[in-house]
Amino acid sequence: MTEYRAHFDADIAFVNGGGLRAEAFRLDLPSQHLTETQIGELLVRHLGLALVGTVELSNLEIVEEPHKGSRGVGAEASAASGSTQRGRLVDLSHVISEGLVTYPGIPAPVITPHLTREASREHYAPGTEFEIDIIAMAGNTGTYLDSPFHRYADGGDLASLSLETLVGIPAEVFRLTDAAERGIPAEVFFDRELAGTAVLLHTGWSRHFGQPEYLHGAPFLTEAGAQHLADAGVAIVGIDSLNIDDAESAGERPAHSILLAAGIHVVEHLTALDEVPVRGARFTAVPPRVAGFGTFPVRAFAEVPDAG
Repeated sequence: MTEYRAHFDADIAFVNGGGLRAEAFRLDLPSQHLTETQIGELLVRHLGLALVGTVELSNLEIVEEPHKGSRGVGAEASAASGSTQRGRLVDLSHVISEGLVTYPGIPAPVITPHLTREASREHYAPGTEFEIDIIAMAGNTGTYLDSPFHRYADGGDLASLSLETLVGIPAEVFRLTDAAERGIPAEVFFDRELAGTAVLLHTGWSRHFGQPEYLHGAPFLTEAGAQHLADAGVAIVGIDSLNIDDAESAGERPAHSILLAAGIHVVEHLTALDEVPVRGARFTAVPPRVAGFGTFPVRAFAEVPDAG
């Protein structure tokens, strides 16, 4: 999915006096074939300006670049309203295989046979055979979900989670692949209404998954960022990185503590978030109903509405 953004300087004058100037501004575009007037209109809507008299753009350049979430641009969540047609599904989960190292110090999964196909032939009619395997793995393997019980002894476990909080949650994707700092601050989220949404942090770090580089220098959500999302009433926070917290700290885990205390699900080690639009998709991540268990791998995916 090719996306475009406009880079420009802007001078805005208001009918009741005063003005506003922007330098090196960047704005998501729904198409590369927009006039300067149309881009000016998008800018006014994005900034939420009233009583604008004139908009003059200069040094305008349209480039192929992933959307960052400009208001008024992106897939319309209402496009699928009243329709039973399912959108495109984007798999956001890593493959789990024997020996996979997800996080340092956590054992890799081990797969052993319980009943081989050869042995099963003794129990079934000729030509009928089955294989039953045993997988031994930590809950924190691959792409997984944290329930409150993961952090708090009296928190809800996997069996307690409501499907309404796990399936088809409106997704808000934040493009952070070009961020200058590892920590994701609260200010990143100020421009959107996030109540009831799945906030997906696209850092691009998943490109290192399964390699030594994945374990060091990973992006994370700051304490202030986590508090802002909790106050906003989000449903899920997901990240395509090693940990929602700074794994290189002295053991502090403020993002886990704040989000899980608020009953907000955490999904770590996502992938392929570049294939999900900043708005308009729906996110699903469902673990099995295991009592007395805090984390478990999920088949996380996004349903992306048909652009047509």
